[in-house]
This record gives sequence, structure tokens and C-alpha cells, in this order.
Amino acid sequence: MLSPVFFARRPAILFDLKARMREESSKMIGYKEALEQTLQAVRPLDAEVVPLMQLVGRVAAEGIYATVDSPSVDASFKDGYAVRSADVAGARPESPVRLRLIGTVPAGGTFDGVVTPGTAVRILSGARIPEGAEAVLADEFASDDGQFVVAVNDAEPGRNILRRGCDVRNGDLLVAAGTVLRPAQVGLLAAAGLREARVVRRPRVAIIATGDEVVAPGGSLREGQLFASNLVTLASWCAYFGMATTLDVVSDDPDAIRARVLEAIRAGDAVLTSGGAWNGERDFVVALLHQLGWREIYHRVRMGPGKAVGFGLLEGKPVFCLPGGPPSNQMAFVQLALPGLLRLGGRWDTGLPQMSVTLAESVAGQEDWTQFIEGRLEYADGEALFHPFRMGSRLRPMARSDGILQVPEGVSAIPAGSRVRIQVLPCA
Repeated sequence: MLSPVFFARRPAILFDLKARMREESSKMIGYKEALEQTLQAVRPLDAEVVPLMQLVGRVAAEGIYATVDSPSVDASFKDGYAVRSADVAGARPESPVRLRLIGTVPAGGTFDGVVTPGTAVRILSGARIPEGAEAVLADEFASDDGQFVVAVNDAEPGRNILRRGCDVRNGDLLVAAGTVLRPAQVGLLAAAGLREARVVRRPRVAIIATGDEVVAPGGSLREGQLFASNLVTLASWCAYFGMATTLDVVSDDPDAIRARVLEAIRAGDAVLTSGGAWNGERDFVVALLHQLGWREIYHRVRMGPGKAVGFGLLEGKPVFCLPGGPPSNQMAFVQLALPGLLRLGGRWDTGLPQMSVTLAESVAGQEDWTQFIEGRLEYADGEALFHPFRMGSRLRPMARSDGILQVPEGVSAIPAGSRVRIQVLPCA
């Protein structure tokens, strides 16, 4: 049974606890500020020249310009007949027009003659428009017997003609710096005469999980240990965005952590640490980074989950210290480390895609805290509903999540039925 003295002291204890929490919160920075500082501190990597067939998914390091016109000539859009528009102006099925066939021009070929009044040239898709022709009458509106063409429709000037440079003109800007090249864009570069392009080098990210209780996947567990799922989750995120990774598990040994961080910073472009980011007696990472001379940008952010996250530069390279709890680890990565790594890889659009949804259940926020809530999507009657998770466990909700809702500072609650925007998590 608790003594009366305890109850007498309890209000004072709670007051001291709240005061410490307020003091701790005052040392943190807001999420928005942390994101801005991250993106300001990270500079894209240097560029490399990559062949055309390897450009898809890469980030343009500079504006890419066309070197030729495409098409390079006025060309036919369809198989048909090159004609003068006036000759077929009155052509109809009930009153066809006969034209003398004077030649054929295939794609890539030439016709040296001239289309004069009353004549036509058989032309195939992609072939150069003969001199004198003003339009192409498509096959469905004409036929020939080898000597004469019978036209049953008109063709105004320009019909079925692709003008020189209608796709791209020499000197046109095709993609801007920071563009992630999609398949059709790479095809456009090919049409514009490019054989290669300068793209930002892909980041090499070292991921280091710390803790005596953490075991690399595939190892053997002793009682009280667990597999380093954070390590795999982070590596999978990096792989999804085309980044190369190295993975390590290091025990709670300051010398071992120091050695691995130094090795990682010298061999790679960025470092992610998982665990040891807070200020417990076994949380060595941030203290070691200070000893190594890193420039701390921030440590601890008013966001949940993920408040213990830290970020700084060591030897000019970004280092993100992520908390060890799986929800905090992934959220700190997605909201702060991932944007930094994407900027490192040359991307200017560093956020996950977003969509508008209807909130299926109300959610609570905090006045001085940014809250991130994962959930699943349901589609009903053409409407997207977002069901927020109540975190009863850690890994299963993360694995089932379709999106993330941000409840900004200053918002205490969002009622069910509200239209909100969520970050959409990768689905494949």
C-alpha cells in the first residue's frame, strides 16, 4: 500500500515531470524547420556521363537540350497518297476524283519528282513529303490500280503531315536539371539526337545498426536478442530509390562504433545509424559524432514518432542518427533522412507522392508537436478512405500501411469525414 507521503508528494512529482518535459521540448526544433535545415545543408553529388540505355530512373544533373530536329523533314503521319489539296477538294464516295499515280516513296526513301495538278504519289508512314504535295490522303479514303488513284475524301493543307521539328527542335530544352528520367523521356532524348547525358551520381549509403541486442538477419539469436529489421527496412527504402547500400551491425562498443562510422564516411556518400540516438547510458552515437568533429545541424525534433532523430555533417557528408524503435526509425527516415538523400542524389522534388482522401476516423494531434499517423486505404463508391492505425504493435501496422497522415503543430484534432492529404507509401 502506498504511503500518505507518496500521495502528498505526487503533485510535486508530476509538476517536476511536466517542467522537465517542457524544458526538453524547448531544446528541440519543429519538424518543418528540421526539414528545411536538412535540405539546405545537403548538396547534390557530382555528375557522371551515362549512356542513353542506362538513363531511365537517373536524375539529370543539368538541363538536357536537343541536338537535332525531330522529325528531320516534313513526313507523312499515315500510309496513303501525297496530293495537292485543291485536286481532292470535292472528292466524295458518290463523286470520286481520279489522279494519275506518278511514283512511290517509302519511309527513309526519296521521290525526285514533283506532285503537280492531277497527280499523286503513294507514300508510307514516316516518308518525306514530296515537293508540291500539301496533304496526305489516308489509305481508307483512296485506292489505286497501279496507274490511277481514286480519292473519295478531301484533304486540307497539312492533313496527316508531321512538320519538321514538331516533336523537338534543335536547341529545345527537353528536361530540366533535377528531373528523374522516365522511359518516354529517354525515348525523347534518343529522338533528339542524344547518345548519353550527364546525371547525378547515385548515393552510396552506409547503414549501421547499433546495439548488443541486435543481430544481423541470418544469424543466431540468443535470449533477449532480435533481428535487425530496421537495417533491412532502411536498405529496402534506399534500394527502392536506386541507392547502393552497405549494411553493418555493431555492438554497443564506442571504439567499434567509431571505427565503423569513420570507415563508412570515407567509403560512402552518407551514413544512417539506427539506434543509440537518444541520451541513455548505452546511447553512444551522437556523443561519438561530436568527438569526431561533426557539425550538428539538429538533434531531437518535435515530431512523433521519431523525436530522437539527429542530423549533421561529418567530413562534409550527411549523417542521420535514427532512433531504434521501428516506428520511430522508419518515420524519422521517411520524413527527414529520405528527403536529404534524395537531394543528395540531385532530386529537387524530395517528398513522397500525395493524394487527397477522406479521413475515416478522427485523429488527435498536439499543439506544439507534429504527429505522423500511418494507416490503410479503402476505396468505397469511388472514394478513397484513410483508416488511421492505433499502434497496438509495431511491425505489423508498418507492413500494412498504405499512407501517412501529418497532423501539424497547432492542430489538436482532425474529425472523421475531413478531407486530408496523405503521403502515399510505395506499393511495389
